[in-house]
Amino acid sequence: MVQEQLRKADAGGLCALRAFVIMPNHVRLLCTPVISLPELVRRVKGPTAHLANGLLGRRGEKFWQEEYFDRIVRNNDEFSRIRRYIEWNPVKAGLVAQPEQFRWSNVWRG
Repeated sequence: MVQEQLRKADAGGLCALRAFVIMPNHVRLLCTPVISLPELVRRVKGPTAHLANGLLGRRGEKFWQEEYFDRIVRNNDEFSRIRRYIEWNPVKAGLVAQPEQFRWSNVWRG
């Protein structure tokens, strides 16, 4: 559901999705927001929290941590480094041998 919501945000013109990975305990995202970052985060976290809580049989409970960490990408080298870091996160965590094997990322080749 998180992956679907990220793709909806991209398709809906809210951001340009560059890279993402949905890990068991966190999400990493590289995007160019078209709307304000707090609004983009709200539009991704809100619907996914509602759906996740529904699946878990919970109502009105917090699903996501309130804070998020952001950074400005200042040049192409930094962009490439961050993208590689995101895409290789599942490999580093020992979940797969190659980034393309991880279903919940932009590079999955299923």
